[in-house]
Amino acid sequence: MMAAALGRSLVTLVKGASVPLWQPVSTRALSLTACRNVPEAPPARADSTFKVTMVPGDGVGPELMTAVKEVFKAGDVPVEFEEFHLSEVQHMASEEKLDQVLTSMKTNRVAMKGKIHTPMEFKGELASYEMRLRRKLDLFANVVHVKSLPGYSTRHNNLDLVIIREQTEGEYSSLEHESVTGVVECLKIITRVKSRRIAKFAFDYATKNGRSKVTAVHKANIMKLGDGLFLQCCAEIAELYPKIKYENIIIDNCCMQLVQNPYQFDVLVMPNLYGNIIDNLAAGLVGGAGVVPGRATAPSTPCSRRERGTRLPKQWAGTSPTRPPCC
Repeated sequence: MMAAALGRSLVTLVKGASVPLWQPVSTRALSLTACRNVPEAPPARADSTFKVTMVPGDGVGPELMTAVKEVFKAGDVPVEFEEFHLSEVQHMASEEKLDQVLTSMKTNRVAMKGKIHTPMEFKGELASYEMRLRRKLDLFANVVHVKSLPGYSTRHNNLDLVIIREQTEGEYSSLEHESVTGVVECLKIITRVKSRRIAKFAFDYATKNGRSKVTAVHKANIMKLGDGLFLQCCAEIAELYPKIKYENIIIDNCCMQLVQNPYQFDVLVMPNLYGNIIDNLAAGLVGGAGVVPGRATAPSTPCSRRERGTRLPKQWAGTSPTRPPCC
């Protein structure tokens, strides 16, 4: 059954259609990239086999990719994987390999990707390969659906909220420098164009998915100009959607409120770093990183990536948590 479901999902993506965000747990630790806005399906070979880009990545990624290939083989899915090994921690990353991956993704228009871990030490390049993939494909909107699983009891049950994060600027702009010895400056970039774009995406999402409220998460009381601009843009966009209730909340209070009463939230929109933190906090409310799906998308470009909502620990590789059952 799971093999058939995976096969149908991937073939549907290959043909240019969207698939439900809520997928089997074992595929959520992967990224699934589907290039869209193309009038025709990508060409199949003479034997009706479609090519799909595969990037195993690090940690649990390679063994999950192996499991996916076994499932697809058992389900007789007409897919041939074009595999690339792109890893910073395993010293298998370069600009040439990155370009090869991007070319393959754009050609095949469907890709499966594991997490590419970023090393802690500085080796002369600030922007990670994960970040460069997002920027080159302009995957500005990260959407994480936090939803309780049937039969999986947690402190808060029947949760259903969505976290939308701008992921191409903010604290993750990769702009750091040592101004004088012992003094490092990290630049947080907030622009009107990208703030309005992510706010509009959040309100459009709420409208299309029957959501009733959008909450902007910020720290404008301290970062008055940067987060102040983000908050101003959200308020401006909110005026264009009178049927959607709009609120704003400070990031630290948001963390507390999510733990105490997450039911008050529906759709949350926020800058980059806050979204990374809130994604992981919210995942813990429904069972952890392995049960929360996500996607990175850019409606104006031909690519959208299905992925795990939060990070899976590297130490899970080779252990039973990396082989969760189908939900």
